[in-house]
Amino acid sequence: MAKVPPSHAASPLVLALDVGSSSARAVALDARARTIGGWEVREPLNIPVTREGGSEIDPDHLLHLIFSCVDKVVGAMGARAAEIAAVAGCSFVGNLMGVDETGKPVTTLTTYADTRASIEAEKLRAELDEVEVHKRTGAFLHPSYHPARLRMLARTKSEAYSKAARWITIGEYLEWTLFGEYGVSHSVASWSGLLNRHSLEWDEAMVAASGISLDQLGKLADCSQSRTGLKPEFAARWPGLAKVPWFPFVGDGAAANVGSLAMDRDSVALTMGTSSAMRVVLHGHVEQVPDGLFCYRVDGKRALVGGALNEGGNVVAWLRNTLGLDKAAIGRILREKTPGKHGLTVLPLLAGERSPGWKGSARGAVQGIGLSTGPEDLAAAFLEAVAYRIGLVHSLLAPLLDPEHMIIAGGGALHASKEMVRLVADVLGRPVALAETDEVSARGAAILALEALGAAREAEGWTTLPMEVFHPDKGRHQEHAQAMARQQELYGRLVSGLHS
Repeated sequence: MAKVPPSHAASPLVLALDVGSSSARAVALDARARTIGGWEVREPLNIPVTREGGSEIDPDHLLHLIFSCVDKVVGAMGARAAEIAAVAGCSFVGNLMGVDETGKPVTTLTTYADTRASIEAEKLRAELDEVEVHKRTGAFLHPSYHPARLRMLARTKSEAYSKAARWITIGEYLEWTLFGEYGVSHSVASWSGLLNRHSLEWDEAMVAASGISLDQLGKLADCSQSRTGLKPEFAARWPGLAKVPWFPFVGDGAAANVGSLAMDRDSVALTMGTSSAMRVVLHGHVEQVPDGLFCYRVDGKRALVGGALNEGGNVVAWLRNTLGLDKAAIGRILREKTPGKHGLTVLPLLAGERSPGWKGSARGAVQGIGLSTGPEDLAAAFLEAVAYRIGLVHSLLAPLLDPEHMIIAGGGALHASKEMVRLVADVLGRPVALAETDEVSARGAAILALEALGAAREAEGWTTLPMEVFHPDKGRHQEHAQAMARQQELYGRLVSGLHS
């Protein structure tokens, strides 16, 4: 079981915070990394995307949601809140905000989905050798990373930019608010495009190219390094948490791999929420990162290699809103439509591209529309196209994986549609195991905290998540392989020559 009632929870307990792009959560987990029933709270979150490509939110509103979650979970635990031995957390990464000398925000919190820095990314590509940047940082010159976004903020928000004494993430803002100190984990820093993946220090050349100085960035720390001693107002609010260690946030992608126990090359994690990603944890130093893939950090000892796609559940939402199809209709389409019979080839890049081409200015395209094309044809083609993009990332990851590797899937969009999981299995031609929980990121943060506390695994290890396995249809796999090739041909004609 991945969830237990409070009466069966084994101490020590961990309170895990998970700040996603659609909700903030607080979850209590036990010593075997099992979610404790009734001690989990979620606050919905909406980060709008503007016509100009902006994606931003008031950081104080986000903190309010996090604190509300903590209040409710601690309140529900009552006296057993005293068994909490640590607080850990993760967040959507690529978020950025500026604060003044007093720690007060001078900008909103922008997210990885903000595409307004396309011009700056293009200029960076003209100025720098992106191949060398990728070798050093594991990241790309793309609007989703800090270098381009910092330049964009200097151009578009010059007054606020000039007031920023520091550039931080939401996890650092939480730490400052609670403790009066800043720190950022190697994990979160690796998603910024500013961390040298070899030295695990800020990359001075990329910091300079961003237009800021090293003293405007937080002190780097391993995710096992904690803080204790809440400020008086928060110690009074949560007495049971006042003296326990609070560990720095890690990236939600890294936490998802750990939480699903995809922690070596024999298993790869696939997540699909608003966007999608596929990642593998590799131990030790990664000498060469495949073209088109990122290389981030779980911690100082483990790397995270994979691909991130801007397309996922957002495409499903767009289809529902644009074509007037409800969830049941989309499920039926996925079950009944023959692959490729619609005659359409789709690039589902509605929010620009990240992996593997990193063309932020790319947009969606449909080839083959005729008078007989209907809404269901379009829906089937777009959903298949999203799966093909996942297949492309998987093919790039394959050389790093064990030949018999397992694919462990999770995320709200896949939990909401098992038909989509089956489609992905058909496209990949491999079984896909759907973890029967959407709390894998919070679970991963808790496991990292338990490791840091020295809480030895019991003989049976961390409790394995219940999973439902979806096996591929070989005939459909062949049909999808041909359609994937057509998608790549269309991509080559329409997107390859674009700038970032």
